[in-house]
Amino acid sequence: MRFAIVVAAHLVAAATATGVAGYTSDVLHVSPDGWGNLCAAQLPCDLTTARDRARHEHGDVVVELNGGTYRLTSPFTLGPQDSGRPGHSVVYRAGPGQHPVLSGGSRVTGFSKVDAAKNIYRAKVPKGAESRDLFVDGKRAQRTRSAANPAGFSTTATGFTTADGSYAAWTNQSQVEVVNDSGWKQMRCPLASIAKNAAGGSDLTVDPGCWNNNHSSVPNPGFPFNGAGLPSLNGISWIENSYQLLGTPGQFYLDGAAGYLYYVPRAGENLAKADVELPTAQQLLDVSGTPGHLAPLNDSDWRATYTGSWGYSNGRPTGDLGGDVHYTTTDGDSFSYTFTGTGLQVLSETNSDEGAIDVYVDGAKTQTVNAATPERLAQQAIVSVTGLAKGQHTVKLVKAGGQYMLVDGVTVIPDVVNPVHDITFSGITFAYTTWNAPTAEGYVDNQAGVLWDPTTRSPIRIPAAVQVHRGQRITFSDDTFRNLGTSGVDLADQTQDSTVYRSTVTDTSGIGVAVGEVDDYYQTQAALMTSGNTVSDNTIQYVGQEFADSVGVLVGHSRNTTLSHNDIGYTPYSGVSIGWGWGWASSCDLQAKQGLSQPCAHGSTYTGGNHVVGNHVHSVMGELNDGGPIYTLGGQASQSEFTGNVLGECVNGCNAIYHDEGSSLWYTHDNVVKSIGGALWLNLWTPTIHDDKIVDNYTDTGNYNNNGTNITLQPSTVVADQNWPAPARAILAAAGPDTPKSKLVDDDDLRVAYIGSWSFQGGRSYGDLNGNVHYSQQDGASATITFTGTGVSFLTETNSDEGKIGITLDGVAGPAVTANTATRGVQQKVYSVKGLKPGQHTLTVSKIDGTYFLVDGFELS
Repeated sequence: MRFAIVVAAHLVAAATATGVAGYTSDVLHVSPDGWGNLCAAQLPCDLTTARDRARHEHGDVVVELNGGTYRLTSPFTLGPQDSGRPGHSVVYRAGPGQHPVLSGGSRVTGFSKVDAAKNIYRAKVPKGAESRDLFVDGKRAQRTRSAANPAGFSTTATGFTTADGSYAAWTNQSQVEVVNDSGWKQMRCPLASIAKNAAGGSDLTVDPGCWNNNHSSVPNPGFPFNGAGLPSLNGISWIENSYQLLGTPGQFYLDGAAGYLYYVPRAGENLAKADVELPTAQQLLDVSGTPGHLAPLNDSDWRATYTGSWGYSNGRPTGDLGGDVHYTTTDGDSFSYTFTGTGLQVLSETNSDEGAIDVYVDGAKTQTVNAATPERLAQQAIVSVTGLAKGQHTVKLVKAGGQYMLVDGVTVIPDVVNPVHDITFSGITFAYTTWNAPTAEGYVDNQAGVLWDPTTRSPIRIPAAVQVHRGQRITFSDDTFRNLGTSGVDLADQTQDSTVYRSTVTDTSGIGVAVGEVDDYYQTQAALMTSGNTVSDNTIQYVGQEFADSVGVLVGHSRNTTLSHNDIGYTPYSGVSIGWGWGWASSCDLQAKQGLSQPCAHGSTYTGGNHVVGNHVHSVMGELNDGGPIYTLGGQASQSEFTGNVLGECVNGCNAIYHDEGSSLWYTHDNVVKSIGGALWLNLWTPTIHDDKIVDNYTDTGNYNNNGTNITLQPSTVVADQNWPAPARAILAAAGPDTPKSKLVDDDDLRVAYIGSWSFQGGRSYGDLNGNVHYSQQDGASATITFTGTGVSFLTETNSDEGKIGITLDGVAGPAVTANTATRGVQQKVYSVKGLKPGQHTLTVSKIDGTYFLVDGFELS
């Protein structure tokens, strides 16, 4: 039996929860006026009766939300006590025909013009308001910024200097940021001050802590946390967030201290009527089991006790945690650690000179482990004690054999392993969040939305609007995640068997969907691994709109993760990044062939059995470099599969199939790579990439690079003029989501088939649909779309270098149209037809003459 709780949209913050007002045999009703701000972010306020009754009846609990905006100031939080059970979920869903929006934004009204020359408007906001983001009628506004790559700056010991003295007059100088795009990284730092120098110029002093992290002493622990490359903040790509930069339509400046928001409206925006949303909340939904994030502590932790003749070795190049270990050569010497929790894992090196270790828990011997292995492996969880009653315990290790016993670190499990489970969210929109930490601390980038904590220098991620920590069978289906100053969805802390399905993620500052962790590579306990998660049939676009290193989907260490039939596009960096650790899992022999120092940082990972299947990834690499549509990193412990994907349209160049450093055990087959120009369809650049099988792929370029080890490689079938053979056409037809398609069809949509010699250009500033076009200089080159409907329009640019275009509808040639005009026009409907008989139709447009023929898209009706 299924029980439904109906929640009204007009919940108000001042109301208090009254819980369940009554129920009938199959529907539970909640008094709408008794629910405040989703019960002060603790919905379901009192579902105990409903949950217990549903369990008794072996049914689901269903919470239905009516349409409207639910404004949250703190996240709606669910824990293990709010779980369903296997086969019977607690379901939070939109009511029939309803469109609920969980919002972290505050609506801003009352704008008035304060600078007629620059068209600047101002509105009051609460004093102390903090936000890095603003959305006007659902469209992202941009914090004020300078022109790109401002000239005249040089680097100093504390920041930057310029001969331009006007910067010294800027107000709120500590709120100003310098931003630097370099390679695969984006680095940001706030300024400490701007001062006029003796030469009449301006000295921009960067916040010292951020300057150290991003310039002077960039975190570089090496494998398994990062690679060898260290782009640092050595230049200015632009300057951001000064009132003095206001004047560009669509840009804003928030003076929270004074309580004012400034904005320059875009053409057609009426601030008296516009929905102006200032996000103030960082998170909208928190679904958390126990324990939280697990991270190892170093062997020098103050709670560690070493008894006997122990030595200490630091500065080690072998990949130990923190580069150091405690060690002993005397049998009977012991290491003990007292903690409060339910378990402890002890990290050590294993090697041929290690031996037996007796393990005691609370004074009783429980096991003997052996740390002897044929090759040296760092950061190995040689002891895992789990399932203890929560409380204070002591684990002791006693050397019982071998030449050495080493202690490298410990991971405390502070609570019972109790996932939150069997909860579904369906048909809900999550919108309007912000992440303010970079305003004070800067943005200390590593790669792909994984950062360095400014204080601890440990790996962290951009926070997500919707976060799942240690979940099981948590499902998001048919949801929308949009207009976010954070990442979208994060399946974190060893979440398992959970799903993001048939949803839309668009316009995020950070990552679209994140799965897994980057610091649990050592894990040996199945219950403490990320596994069995699925991200499928989603549309993920326009991620990284603030933090450009972000990717559409990030998967860290994981087992049996499936990324299937997603549409991922318009990203500033890679579309998908899966895996971590660089060459950590590759042998020292392979690392030596790469030229890395010896002895090497070498360990293991539990990652493996992952599947990247049937995705369409396109229009990527819009801002940064050294990435690709789907990028893999680090070793797999068991074979993973990469198949049926369609990859293409790289804006700033890419490696289309990019198995980067350490990538191993990938079976890469039956993919299509198209429209990447002279880029590489495959890049295996170094010997630590090993034991991959790459066969039966189709590309429109033959360029590739193979410096890997033990690679089974079959050169791709290279197809000229987009005349794809039947197997490739089947891949093209099957890729992407099996969901209703938009009536507005971009030029990189798989519904558009190109024949002839075509090129792609993205990042255009003229106003083309999604900023990109396909173009050809070959007379006779054509583009075809087959659709079901009653009408279609063809969108192109018009200009003096365009010419006549042939039109063929359902096999019948019609009169040619022209795209030749004296001046440039964008998204021009040079051909439209309506009133067709309902059903399937085919339109082909082809180049007749002129220098260029551009395809920007199609509009269906």
